[in-house]
Amino acid sequence: MAEARRKTAHAQEARSSDPHIELGLNAAIVTVREGQPHILVVRPGTAGSGAWDSLPFGPFAPRAHRTLEIGLREWVKRQTGLELGYVEQLYTFGDRGRHDEPGGAHTLSVGYLALTSGAGEELLGSHWSPWYAYFPWEDWRQGKPDILSDEIEPRLKQWAERPPLPEEPARALRRQERLRISFGIGGGWDEEKVLERYELLYEAGLVAEAKRDGRPAASHWPALPELGRPMAFDHRRILATALGRLRGKLKYRPVVFELLPPEFTLYALQKTVEAISGTLLHKQNFRRLVEQGGLVETTGNVSTATGGRPARLYRFRREVVLERPAPGLRVKAGRG
Repeated sequence: MAEARRKTAHAQEARSSDPHIELGLNAAIVTVREGQPHILVVRPGTAGSGAWDSLPFGPFAPRAHRTLEIGLREWVKRQTGLELGYVEQLYTFGDRGRHDEPGGAHTLSVGYLALTSGAGEELLGSHWSPWYAYFPWEDWRQGKPDILSDEIEPRLKQWAERPPLPEEPARALRRQERLRISFGIGGGWDEEKVLERYELLYEAGLVAEAKRDGRPAASHWPALPELGRPMAFDHRRILATALGRLRGKLKYRPVVFELLPPEFTLYALQKTVEAISGTLLHKQNFRRLVEQGGLVETTGNVSTATGGRPARLYRFRREVVLERPAPGLRVKAGRG
């Protein structure tokens, strides 16, 4: 009996000391405009985002929303005026110190990736923002970004030589090994490891969010250049997850066609893939890959939008999803 009372008291103490938990819904909404990938952000000051850009978000209300996705769609519609099409759940984010306020509720954030081809709608309280503004080291279309060689790699190497802080968890890999895997320092660059790269920068105290959150590693850098545009709460982490997921999914699902109008040129298709993957592709090899994969079919129409020779218009051939288990674009990233 005494043991049962002790366990009950311990459980009550744990409940009283734990913060209230809230469930938040966040959307990384992606489109491609004029060959550049963009994300939808609410304007500073909207929905509690403070001075930094924020992804559209809101709390899950189980009495009002039958499912998480319904809740997400309603919040996006209310905050931006945009009706979402393609949506998929990413991950649940719940690290302490990245979203909750002292004494307030702790928020678990359920992140979603959404894709749209319509970037011209009239938006409410939101705007399209270039996603490489938040991750400038991820765009290799003009070669290796200067910010990697000039700013990030030298500081990460310095960080890797420092002894671990007392509060750091034990890890199977040394810091130098993690730099090789994530940033390709001494190895190869993997375009899908977007989240791993951002997390390393955060852990090393090199991004503004780490300083905002009071991470001890940030105190080692008295002055830093802006390494990408920061975001409110943990939204840049969610966006990094979305970018890595989308880059990987291009290879085994025809999601790229969610970013294109019903009819498109092969040039527009290639530029859209390049925008998402952050790399340039060989024109003839790309076209051969698309045509051999049976992903598109001609419409019989042509486009004269470029002002030059009329270009054939294509559409996504939907039957391909029944013919092949993984109908994607397995393009190889060309890194200099």
